[in-house]
Amino acid sequence: MADQLIRATAAEDGIRAVGVITTRLTEEARQRHKLSYVATAALGRTMAAGLLMASNMKRVGSRVNVRVKGNGPLGGILVDAGLDGTVRGYVSNPSVELPPNAKGKLDVGGAVGDGYLYVVRDIGYGYPYSSTVELVSGEIGDDVAHYLVNSEQTPSALVLGVFVGASGVTAAGGLLVQVLPKAATDEALVAKLESRVAALSGFTPLLQAGKTLTEIFNDLLGDMGLKIFPESQMLRFHCGCSFDRVLGALKILGEAELHDMIIKDDGAEATCDFCGTVYKANSEQLNQLIVDLRREASISR
Repeated sequence: MADQLIRATAAEDGIRAVGVITTRLTEEARQRHKLSYVATAALGRTMAAGLLMASNMKRVGSRVNVRVKGNGPLGGILVDAGLDGTVRGYVSNPSVELPPNAKGKLDVGGAVGDGYLYVVRDIGYGYPYSSTVELVSGEIGDDVAHYLVNSEQTPSALVLGVFVGASGVTAAGGLLVQVLPKAATDEALVAKLESRVAALSGFTPLLQAGKTLTEIFNDLLGDMGLKIFPESQMLRFHCGCSFDRVLGALKILGEAELHDMIIKDDGAEATCDFCGTVYKANSEQLNQLIVDLRREASISR
């Protein structure tokens, strides 16, 4: 099943629902970063959450940055997701592995530990909006839902899942259901929705059972005036890094540092944190950067 995002409303537009399947892009991240089982689950959940949060932005080019910083062995998680359906991310310590938790599942909470969730929304103009909340469990889903309730004042239920086995990621994705202000005072509706979300056995078991996003929406909201948007959006792992950007970053280091790289290393090597791509610049290319720096200095005099 292709990675995709589907939107829906219910209760006369009082409920907003978004679902994502992110199996392939999570597997790509696992391979790119050589992630352990628990690191795959942590990054996969965070990428799905980032795409879900970005989905309600309006302006072309809008993006959401989600950073999880805990005191557990995994270190930090950083994800960048866009309204355009692209996402990228990495974890600080990709090889960390832990025994299963008391429920027999991957111990993402133990790997993340206690700490903070940082969210930055770039709406394409002006200053980005940023907010910080404490982690409530380190399991990502609970933490992002806590952020949505406390920082955006939107009652939200978030279900995230990643199933990774010996052959890689076989199911990943998530579901975000939000009660909008026009329906928030309907206590019976809110209670009914909370009960149904709580009854879900998780997200990946539904995918593994062959359920589509449309079928999941129908099971959850089918008797509440469900309206599924006809357009689905394709999702993919994508990083905008390039060799030209690497050269630009090296140029900022200045002439003395570039000379040092040429003498000591006969070039330079840089690895993109987000996608793991390795870029190599040889001595000739570094010398050209020095020439460019001298030319620019002479022009500015």
